[in-house]
Amino acid sequence: MTNEERVENINRLSGTDVRKCMKCGKCSGRCPAFKDMDIKPHQFVTKLGKGQIEELLESKSIWNCLSCMACVERCPRGVAPAAVIEAVRDTVVRMQGKNGIKAEEIPPIVDELIPQQLLVSAYRKYNK
Repeated sequence: MTNEERVENINRLSGTDVRKCMKCGKCSGRCPAFKDMDIKPHQFVTKLGKGQIEELLESKSIWNCLSCMACVERCPRGVAPAAVIEAVRDTVVRMQGKNGIKAEEIPPIVDELIPQQLLVSAYRKYNK
């Protein structure tokens, strides 16, 4: 996969328009994991907008993000840095080949008490 294809894929997975970011930094200021991140939420958005994803793919921040969406709530332009971080995280997992699951591999602990919608949405998410 080329760099441009990865950028396009991350943009598609995140579902957010990084061009709307005005680089105010409010998202990073609200982030509870800010001090543990080597790349801050606003920097994820900026780097993706510039197509600089190699650094994002190697970042430890994708594992430190709490997915609390505080950055999304704080953004005055409706940009979702958490969605960008999750899309990068998913891309890394897929590059490692650890995202697939076959129906036969679903553990037997899954029973009728688990909502079917949960299983279907998880299956769809992790088999893209």
